[in-house]
Amino acid sequence: MSDESPLISSLRAAVAAAPGDVPLRLHLAHLLLEAGHGEAAVTEAAVALTHAPGDPQARELMMRAMGGPAVPVAPATPAVPATPAAPPEQPQSQGGFDWRAAEQEVGDVLPPRFTASGHQGGPEGFERPLTSDGGGDADGAPAFDIEAPGGLRLSDVGGMQEVKERLEAAFLAPMRNPELRKLFGKSLRGGLLLYGPPGCGKTFIARAVAGELGASFMSVSLSDVLDMYIGQSEKNVHEVFRTARQKAPCVVFLDELDALGAKRSRSHHSGLRNAVNQLLVELDGVEGDNEGVFVLAATNVPWDVDIALRRPGRLDRTLLVLPPDEPARESILRYHLKDRPIESVDLGKLVKVTEGFSGADLAHLCDSASESALMDSARTGTVRMINTKDLLSAARQLRPSTEAWFSSARNVALFANDGGMYDDLLAHLKKKRKL
Repeated sequence: MSDESPLISSLRAAVAAAPGDVPLRLHLAHLLLEAGHGEAAVTEAAVALTHAPGDPQARELMMRAMGGPAVPVAPATPAVPATPAAPPEQPQSQGGFDWRAAEQEVGDVLPPRFTASGHQGGPEGFERPLTSDGGGDADGAPAFDIEAPGGLRLSDVGGMQEVKERLEAAFLAPMRNPELRKLFGKSLRGGLLLYGPPGCGKTFIARAVAGELGASFMSVSLSDVLDMYIGQSEKNVHEVFRTARQKAPCVVFLDELDALGAKRSRSHHSGLRNAVNQLLVELDGVEGDNEGVFVLAATNVPWDVDIALRRPGRLDRTLLVLPPDEPARESILRYHLKDRPIESVDLGKLVKVTEGFSGADLAHLCDSASESALMDSARTGTVRMINTKDLLSAARQLRPSTEAWFSSARNVALFANDGGMYDDLLAHLKKKRKL
């Protein structure tokens, strides 16, 4: 506001730097109100209430800013009538203040704290969303987000040619050729387990596979399935596959499979064991035809996944997703630097010194280099661009996060390679001379 005092302007800057400081924000709202900026005061008080719901000072200040008189924080409890009375159609005003008008006034600033739901047998006062069949809402719509077929393709994945070729040969080619599929009796279904170090693009590859198949995409994690009520976790797993069958062709992506499909022999939580059992039933298609449902799963620790999930007909194919190769690293670096102020950046040199870095590591490297240039600009008062020196310096200070994973995986590849599941990992370790 052009007519703001220097004190209010300073307070605005302080609040922007510390948005969670409720007393500071309320002080700003008080000064705005005294200066005649009622709407701005309402906004600040509403934001304060999002950080401290029920704060008496924030409520009182909001009432004053909206033209209502201040009311006690805890009004006296009215006497109980001799006979129960029907609730009024509109909420009664307290102290002459119209609460409904106030709610409408700040509706776009202060989101509702509660949503309408039906009570379904939990502890008193604890409410759960209405469901139609273990996971839908009251209207029968699925509770799981389904992404429509997108434009992402494997060609959008930089480098990683070996991974693409294996995906094409083992998974995609049979799905793209219905005549050959029919001739050889190949079902339009399949399961693939992606494993490897964290941050190397397993989720991105899964989305690209869905794009190649022209299929919808559904991402499922442990939080989507596990429930505190007996039997509800199994119903949630069933709902995932029921929804996927309705939306076929559909790729169901089971993220962090080691959590969702952990070894039952090690699980002390009966709900989780039952969820794994239900997942096995759904993968077999016992309760429904899985034609057109493609199950992809990702994990950093495949050795912690229940062995029954990798039985033929379920997640029977595995694919090792390694840290990005040189073309992939160049593509990732270009992506993270494209919107930053850079000059004279030698990507070739940077690619060579980042071998073993995951995609997440490369993103962090770009952030660190950007921070270095920003701090120099702040100290000198002259803006300078990010250069090769900043990026190389950041690369020297970072250690690839994949090293810890390979240290653990090495023992598994050497001593627990049952059935040759980790032959790809063993070959990679030999190639990099890490054995």
